[in-house]
Amino acid sequence: MASIYPFRARMPRPDVASRVAAVPYDVVSREEAANLAADNPLSFLHVSRAEIDLPPEIDAASDEVYELAKKNFETLREAAPLIDDHVETYYFYRITVDDHRQTGIAAAVSVDDYDNDIVKKHEKTRPDKEDDRTRH
Repeated sequence: MASIYPFRARMPRPDVASRVAAVPYDVVSREEAANLAADNPLSFLHVSRAEIDLPPEIDAASDEVYELAKKNFETLREAAPLIDDHVETYYFYRITVDDHRQTGIAAAVSVDDYDNDIVKKHEKTRPDKEDDRTRH
């Protein structure tokens, strides 16, 4: 059985949370991400897809993108601002799309449990994508 642990989340204030919230980085193209984040400096896409703030000829996996992601995250921490929760906890969420509803939990998990396939992965992630998110 996997070991899960509560953690202290870093989250935006409730009054700006909807402006910070963004689609997962890997479900939109660079162009779609840029359009979604246009006119919204608080969109998390400026962090998860920082290449949208650079010229299109810049490779999305370049060091420049990762450095900009770090800078954009620091800016977001101040501008939103992002606040650290006071206590470690488990976070429950519910997603509703049309007639489909699902509930999940966000928790910390052991890296060893992940590496040893004790944690069930929802998909077969490609090594290049794992490397990208690790660098990110």
